[in-house]
Amino acid sequence: MSAQALVETLRARGGTVAELLDDSRIRADGETGPPQVVAAGPRTAGRGDEYELLVEMILEGARLHYGPQRIVRTDDPDLALLVGDQLYALGLARLAALGDLEAVSELADVISLVAQAQATSDPELADAVWEAGAVAVGWGASEQHVAAKRLARAGHPGAAEALRTAAELVRSS
Repeated sequence: MSAQALVETLRARGGTVAELLDDSRIRADGETGPPQVVAAGPRTAGRGDEYELLVEMILEGARLHYGPQRIVRTDDPDLALLVGDQLYALGLARLAALGDLEAVSELADVISLVAQAQATSDPELADAVWEAGAVAVGWGASEQHVAAKRLARAGHPGAAEALRTAAELVRSS
């Protein structure tokens, strides 16, 4: 649902981003990723669709930065970075409009920690950051989550596992 909503929202905005849309990669089956995890959490109850859309925007921005591109596609690496930044900003602005500053902070951490993981060629850590960040936005951040983010910032080799464990503990409680 959120991928199609993203296409519709970006198409309605028009401009360069709308010109770069390729909805042929949207799967019809029920995709489950960070946007859906956020939307399923108790913190986003009653506003799950909006959260799902804004996280999809931020995730699509990350895909433009680091690949693989999915919905918004371009062969121009400079344009990909600019449009990716625009999608980050659109998603965070929508979140700020909801008044959820805790989630703004969490998703800003996701963006920076994913950039750090990508810079060190650590896709496992990048995936763990998204997984744990989605749970923190949907359920709230635990002390274990905060500690795991510190490990990630420090480049600790156990950071990905710590992030996943923190997310699992929150979801299972």
